[in-house]
Amino acid sequence: MYARPRAAISISTNTLYMLPSTDAEKICILALIHTPGIGSVTVRQLISYCGGASNVFLADYKKLIRVPGVGEKMAKAILGKTSLDIAEREFTNCGKTGTGLLFFNDPLYPSRLKPLYDSPIVLYYHGNIEFNAARTVGIVGTRKISEYGKSVTESIILDLVPFAPLIVSGLAYGVDITAHRACLKQNLPTIGVMASGLDVIYPAVHRRTATEMQQSGGIVTENALGTKPDFMRFPARNRIIAGLSDVTIVVESGRKGGSLITVEFAQNYHREVFAVPGMIEEPHSEGCNLLIRDNKASIFTSVGDMALALGWGGAEKPAVSLPLSFDGFTQDEGQVLALLKQQGIVQIDELAWHSGIHLNRLAALLLNLEFQGMVRSLPGKKYALI
Repeated sequence: MYARPRAAISISTNTLYMLPSTDAEKICILALIHTPGIGSVTVRQLISYCGGASNVFLADYKKLIRVPGVGEKMAKAILGKTSLDIAEREFTNCGKTGTGLLFFNDPLYPSRLKPLYDSPIVLYYHGNIEFNAARTVGIVGTRKISEYGKSVTESIILDLVPFAPLIVSGLAYGVDITAHRACLKQNLPTIGVMASGLDVIYPAVHRRTATEMQQSGGIVTENALGTKPDFMRFPARNRIIAGLSDVTIVVESGRKGGSLITVEFAQNYHREVFAVPGMIEEPHSEGCNLLIRDNKASIFTSVGDMALALGWGGAEKPAVSLPLSFDGFTQDEGQVLALLKQQGIVQIDELAWHSGIHLNRLAALLLNLEFQGMVRSLPGKKYALI
């Protein structure tokens, strides 16, 4: 038989007193979140001032009114205790649906979020998520992704594989879902931060991807089950993406959009931001180009350059060890492979100049090498060994 916590006896519904004290405390934290007018900062202040969430509901009016940020209306709402039943039902429902709960005072709560002044009080999640992975990368961008943006996103994910980071994005159309699906293809863990409850996948067409992500990664939100993706919840979602990421990469963005909100949060949290440059007349690249111009983001040129800037030493992708004779390849193919081995990523015009092979023939030759699994094409008509 569990010992009944003092707070639970006074504030419980019919069944709350039967729970272990830790569960009672969690229910009381959820109740504070559901109390009208109380935000994450005030929840922390109340718990700190009263010595626990259960004690908040035991406190009298005079004590509550002395807590910074708590006015008369909020104090009366707390004393009304109307949110306790909602919180208990929610806690029970999470258990039935296999929904994980991480509270801000939990030792397993993401270490990157913990010191942030506006971090979520609770995270709801599905999947196998290592929130405290050694490296985390946020990848964000426009919902109306171009072929260039798709190619860049997939290339970034591929080049990140040797560094084994956790990839964070928002499960939205465009850059987000491209990043998630590329991670699944490359067996990189990835999480989608949602602006809704976990049972309200938005957009619904991404449900299958969200399910697949839960094998190594998953989906996470600060919103209770059943919460609809209201417009105001997306900026709040973006702060979690920024907070969970060591570095945020903006692939494509217009002059306005959620990606730029994510950048603002990342800067406030003193996290690194990189932006992929694009053509000056392309609306989808306008936001990225402006970020670079205004020194709000470093220019993204390659994962290698970014890793160097971040100090990610010791995890570079090993060079392909090709035999010097290049047996099985033609003389021209061997020459191209040797150049790529020596120089890394090379633009096709440079390959043509160094090899002396006509551009049209070189393009056909590179395509053949791609089919053989020897080289891969990159954005900007660049090539590299696999």
